[in-house]
Formats: sequence, C-alpha cells, structure tokens
Amino acid sequence: METNILGIPFDALSFKQVLDKLQNWVNESQNHIIVTPNPEAVMQARRNASFSEALKAADLRLADGIGIVLASRFLGKPLPSRVRGYDITIHLFDRLEAMGKNFTVYFLGGAPGVAEVAKKTMEEKYSFLKVVGYDHGFFSDGEENIIIEDINRLAPDILLVCLGMPRQEIWATSHRNINTRITLCVGGTMDVMAGNVQLAPAFMRRIGLEWLYRLFRQPSRAKRMLDLPRFVISVILYRFNS
Repeated sequence: METNILGIPFDALSFKQVLDKLQNWVNESQNHIIVTPNPEAVMQARRNASFSEALKAADLRLADGIGIVLASRFLGKPLPSRVRGYDITIHLFDRLEAMGKNFTVYFLGGAPGVAEVAKKTMEEKYSFLKVVGYDHGFFSDGEENIIIEDINRLAPDILLVCLGMPRQEIWATSHRNINTRITLCVGGTMDVMAGNVQLAPAFMRRIGLEWLYRLFRQPSRAKRMLDLPRFVISVILYRFNS
C-alpha cells in the first residue's frame, strides 16, 4: 500500500516489514533501489522532474523525516512510522550479522577518505561483513565508468550510495541494472559511519527535532531548510483543495 505526499508515493510499511523485505532481496538476483525522502526532498522533487521520476521509480520509498509521517496522518493516510536511512542500513547489517550470513558491501560517496574510514569501522563492528570496494563521491565522468565496471565485477550484495539528494537517487536510477542486490540511497550515512557526523541526541530524534540539531551543527543548511515551512503550507493547501 502507498501513501501519496504531494505527488511522491511512500510505502506504508513498518520498520520490521522493511527489514524483512530487504533481507529477502539480499538473496535475489536483481537490483532493488531504496530511497528515503524527507520533506526537503519532496519539495525538491516538485521543482526537479528527474528527481521526482527517480523517487517514483524506486522499489521502496521510505519516510526519512517526521514531517512526512505527520503529513500522512494529516492527509488521512497514515504511514506506520518513520524509517530513517541510517537506521535501516545499520539494522539490516545487524540482522545479517545475527543470522551469521556473510555479506558484501560497496561504499560509494562522501569526501575523499570518508569511505575508507567507514569501511574500517564497519568491518571491525561486523565480523560477517566484507567491504569489497569503495570510492568517494567526487568522481569525474571517466572515473564513473571505472567505478561502475568495478561494482559490476565485484557484485556486492549491498551498494551504499551516499552522494546527497537528488544526485544519488538520479544516479541509482540511471544505473538500475548495476550488479548488486540492493542499492541504498542514504545520504549522510557514510559520514556517520566514519564518525564525521554525530547523530542528534536520542530524545531529539524521538520527538522529531533532529532537523533542529542538524541546523545548529550545520548553519549552512538554513537555506535548504526553508523548504520545511513551504512543505507544511503545501500539505495544508493540498488537504483543503482536494
């Protein structure tokens, strides 16, 4: 079942249902693309047709943002819960580790050096995980071809794409047939894995104020966050004009 938020469909699945689906997909042969839009992404998609199409074409669209969940309730089609990109990545790793299943990952994104640190950190934490390849997100067109060849040759179970929105979603869609089982488009996840970015305190995450913490830590996000009040206004107008 899907819930439409300002033209972008979201899959109405619980956290456990998402994990179950990802666990099954790890064992399938074709690639599955997972995206995690927040309110900023929905507003960007309204201005960027390529981004909008990439979100719609994904195999799973998860609500990474309390604003999406609140909007779904306001519109009368509530989503079960928020499913953050970082959380679903780590919990998938946890589940595969608990099963004693060997699994492989390719890290793509972040500034130079970030993916290498994330590889070391994650391989120390998960004994059944092998990061078979990694590269930063500032690659040229020529380097991109080499990266794609590398991924196709290594055939990782999971491809972590952390290029930032909307680039990562558009990139993943344009390479849908790449040789992996799951492509996770999860923004700053690799920076968190590498220890470069700290998660908001647990109590702020619980009450939906993670955006405020991120703004405090990264004031440069202020211009982007103007989309938050625009999102609220757009949802209200949609509700009363539909």
